[in-house]
Amino acid sequence: MSQIFISAAHKSSGKTTVTLGLCAALCARGLKVQPFKKGPDYIDPMWLGRAAGHTCHNLDFYTQSRDEIRDTVGYYARGADITLIEGNKGLYDGLDLDGSNSNAALAKLLSAPVVLVLDARGMTRGIAPLILGYQAFDADINIAGVILNQLGGSRHEAKLRSVIEHYTDVPVVGAVARNTDMEILERHLGLIPSNEQKDAAQQIVRIGHSIEAQVDLDMLLSIAAESSVPPAPAEPPSAIAPLDQPLRIAVARDEAFGFYYPDDLQAMADAGAELIAVDTLRDTTLPAVDGLFIGGGFPESCMQKLQANASLRGTIRQAIEDGLPVYAECGGLMYLSRSLSWKGSRCEMVGSIPADTVMHERPQGRGYVRLTPTASHPWGIGTGEAVELCAHEFHYSALDGLKTGNGFAFQVVRGSGIDGVHDGFVYKNLLACYTHQRTTRGNRWTEDFLRFVSTCKSRRRPTDNR
Repeated sequence: MSQIFISAAHKSSGKTTVTLGLCAALCARGLKVQPFKKGPDYIDPMWLGRAAGHTCHNLDFYTQSRDEIRDTVGYYARGADITLIEGNKGLYDGLDLDGSNSNAALAKLLSAPVVLVLDARGMTRGIAPLILGYQAFDADINIAGVILNQLGGSRHEAKLRSVIEHYTDVPVVGAVARNTDMEILERHLGLIPSNEQKDAAQQIVRIGHSIEAQVDLDMLLSIAAESSVPPAPAEPPSAIAPLDQPLRIAVARDEAFGFYYPDDLQAMADAGAELIAVDTLRDTTLPAVDGLFIGGGFPESCMQKLQANASLRGTIRQAIEDGLPVYAECGGLMYLSRSLSWKGSRCEMVGSIPADTVMHERPQGRGYVRLTPTASHPWGIGTGEAVELCAHEFHYSALDGLKTGNGFAFQVVRGSGIDGVHDGFVYKNLLACYTHQRTTRGNRWTEDFLRFVSTCKSRRRPTDNR
């Protein structure tokens, strides 16, 4: 149960590609690898989880307490041979001036040795003061090695190795050459998710082979063995109260909608809910369910196919009219609006939200948010108390022409939400917001949602839409 923290000097250094390559290479050795990702991220964990063969979980100071982070690592690292934690941005980057939520703070919390992935393009002797500066900035951080990335060739590698060996005591764990075959395509939110890229499995194998040939895996394992993961709690931190009656929850899972925290889905399943995958691009109707969850994703990339599936759109619209409890986040909100416009094209969507979604060139909401539930919250958590929920948002779209007399479920304390002040459109038993929530000890939203679905079920029989 050893562990290692993969970080970098700055974002876009290639650490995600290197980390997933390490996952694949170590798995090929027969090791059980448990990946984690710092911060609120869906796409990188998809790739890391697929490469490791085990679900990747997020670690986030903003939404989790320090004890909860340690418990998350301890619980999900049970039985693993090695835990790989990928940071976000640079080692010392974070929200606060004191670095309390930085990658370095996370590595320190977990007592994990750090391996820096350094984009070495254009660098020779200057790499030494970079490494020395990162060591000196916080002596409590164990920078146990570096992986040189984007190298121009063998001469470039030799120069860098000589400089690092002469001026520092940090070992070079690997040297990765610049190679376009290792690149994963990107779009406006970052990497294209693995559930969309058709050759994702083959790409992971290629990257794994490349990393295996250019990184000293034995040295990496030796470094990781210097640290062990925290002890495992009896149950996952995201555990919620068990249901008092069986529930069937439809979850949109396809190329358009794939942004789900595994903790959320597992919490619902462990509580007793039966989760039923719905393909919004191909299924023509909803199964008989008690509730519907439509997460985030890239509906704009699939909007012609979403429009073409008029049967399912009509079924969902009627189910909402009939009072089906529905929760939608970001991409789900876009799908439930009247239309979606992007790059000069406009496609019809479900139409339950009386507004049109328009994609913009720049983000309309990005980063961490804080929300206060209002009395209009349909799940009954808007008590008027000064309770703030911590979550995040990242959207290039905005709703155009929204008028609602139903109120909003959230007052935005920090962030953008739907209109800069409110988030959480409410209509009958529908709640749709730009905010992405995550089940934590400070926000057990899945428990609130399932309790609401259970209450609705007790009032009416589920409709069989087949």
